[in-house]
Amino acid sequence: MNFVLEAVSTAQVPMGTVFLSEFLGTMFLMMFGTGVCATNTLTRSNGKGDGWLLINFGWGFAVFIGVYVAFRTGGHLNPAVTLGMVAAGKDEFMPGIPITGASIAVYIVAQMLGAFVGSLLAWLAYKKHYDAHENAAEILGTFSTGPAIKSYGWNFVTETIATFTLVSWVLVSGYTQNVTVGPLAVALVIVAIGASLGGATGYAINPARDLAPRVLHAILPIPNKGDSNWGYAWVPVLGPLVGAVIAGVLFGGVGPVLSAGM
Repeated sequence: MNFVLEAVSTAQVPMGTVFLSEFLGTMFLMMFGTGVCATNTLTRSNGKGDGWLLINFGWGFAVFIGVYVAFRTGGHLNPAVTLGMVAAGKDEFMPGIPITGASIAVYIVAQMLGAFVGSLLAWLAYKKHYDAHENAAEILGTFSTGPAIKSYGWNFVTETIATFTLVSWVLVSGYTQNVTVGPLAVALVIVAIGASLGGATGYAINPARDLAPRVLHAILPIPNKGDSNWGYAWVPVLGPLVGAVIAGVLFGGVGPVLSAGM
C-alpha cells in the first residue's frame, strides 16, 4: 500500500495557502489537545478525572482532525516534522511546495501561531473553569508539558526518543496524508506514543505544541496560575528537534523504498 496523497495539481502552491493550511491545522490540533487536558483536569469539568487514556485518545483525534484540515501542505502541524523532512534531504514538502528557507519559515511560523490561537480558543471555552481552579501546576499542565520526575537530561532523552519514533514513522510511511488512511494512521501513532512513552514527560513531541501555549499561559489573566516553568521549556523544544533530525538522517533515504513495498 502506498500512502501517497494524490496531488490535485503540481503547480506551485502560494505561500499564503501554505501558511493558512498549517495555521488552521495546528489551530484545530491545539484547540482539541488543550481542550482535552482542560476537560480532564479543571474544577467542575464534566470530564474531570477521566484519566490518561482520555488524554491520549483526545490528542490522537486532535491530530486526526488537524491533519485533515491541513492536508494540502501535508499536515505537518509540528516544526519537528518539518525539520525532519529537511534533514531527510527532501526536495518538496508536498507537490508544488519546494523546500526553501522561505517555505520552512512559513511552515514553522504558521504552526507556532496556530498553536497559540488554538490554545487561546480552548481557554475561552473553559474560562470559568480556569478562574475556579486553584492548583497552579495543573493549570500549567493544560497548556504545556512537564516531567513526572524532574531530570532535565533524561527528560530530554525521552522527548528525543518519542519524537524520533514519530518522525521515523512519518518518513518510512512516505508521510503522505492520503485522505482515507494517512490522518487515522498518524493519529494512532500519536496514541501509541502517548500510552507508552508519554508518562515520563507528557510527550510534547512538538515544539509548537509546548512553546506557544506556554507563552499564552504566561500572558493570560488566569487566577492562581503560578509561573510558566521556563526553566524546563527548552526540553520540549530541543528534544523533539534533535529526535527529528536523527530520524531524518537515518530514514530519509529508505522511506520511499519501504513505502513502495507496502
